[in-house]
Amino acid sequence: MALAFLVPGALDQLTGGYLFDRKVVEGLRARVRTVNVIELAGRYPDADNTARAAATQALASLPDDGIAVIDGLALLAFADCLEREAQRLRVVGFIHHPLSLETGLSPAEAQAYATFEAQLWPRLRGLLCSSAHTASTVIASGIAADRVAVATPGTDKPSLQPARRSQGPLHLLAVGTITPRKGHLLLIEALAGLRDFDWRLTCIGSLTRDHATVSALRRLIAEQGLGDRIALQGEQPQAVLTAAYRDADLFVLPSYYEGYGMVYAEALAHGLPIIATNGGAIPDTVPASAALLVPPGDVTALRNALRSLFSDANLRARLAAGAAQAAASLPDWPTAVDRWAAALDRLAA
Repeated sequence: MALAFLVPGALDQLTGGYLFDRKVVEGLRARVRTVNVIELAGRYPDADNTARAAATQALASLPDDGIAVIDGLALLAFADCLEREAQRLRVVGFIHHPLSLETGLSPAEAQAYATFEAQLWPRLRGLLCSSAHTASTVIASGIAADRVAVATPGTDKPSLQPARRSQGPLHLLAVGTITPRKGHLLLIEALAGLRDFDWRLTCIGSLTRDHATVSALRRLIAEQGLGDRIALQGEQPQAVLTAAYRDADLFVLPSYYEGYGMVYAEALAHGLPIIATNGGAIPDTVPASAALLVPPGDVTALRNALRSLFSDANLRARLAAGAAQAAASLPDWPTAVDRWAAALDRLAA
């Protein structure tokens, strides 16, 4: 059966959530399933008037009994029309992580998102979640377990693991949009106390989605005198990103919360030792055999973890081996799309 896939803005945006959406769409079409992508205008996730009008028009245009998949980032835009349209459509939510758990929200903002999601989730035919952790959060809100499914992303795996350098500065890689949740400010604060070690940090991820955080990050780098060690490269095409993983010695991203964490899976696939937090689904994606996990927001613990890996080549090698071993169990994209499609079919039915 044909399905409509509704996403906020352009599908080709370079974030993990949009990559997951895009891989699903491409995979379903490769399986000769008709997928109509509807790119919704407006501002998200707060859903301005333009977004609400686009959402209402999009669902109204679909034929009766059609399947509509709504990316969770756009869900609030459907507040005016979801209850009505769900009576004639099979509407499934694709939940990467709850909006209310985004870092940097005020308590009032977080509560508002949680309230809206609690009102809208029950109106969906089902909720397809990117991880077991996200699914457990949805179920804890009161959604019946049989209306929830888990389908994790796939991972592209290099055919050969690169040889790591034995001399020169340690090359650190952080991949993620510059927003409060990804923890870049905390990372710079931790690295500022490790000037005695020879390291370089490359940050790949959008510099345009959160101007306030980007400005604060640039200011902190300048204040700490680390401009010659840290490169903010912005969004990069896949070939550049792949080369960055290949050339790195260590992956570090102290996210406060992740609904899955695709970049951590990519780091595992490239055999990189990882420093991350235990926020959200990260421990489910990144095993202890491949990483040092610290509490979210704990700059001292983060600095100590960095110091441990900077000073201990054997520990880096041990975690790299653990990463390569963990990568073997990660699903590739064809497998992930098959599981996603099966989950959608069950929920839509």
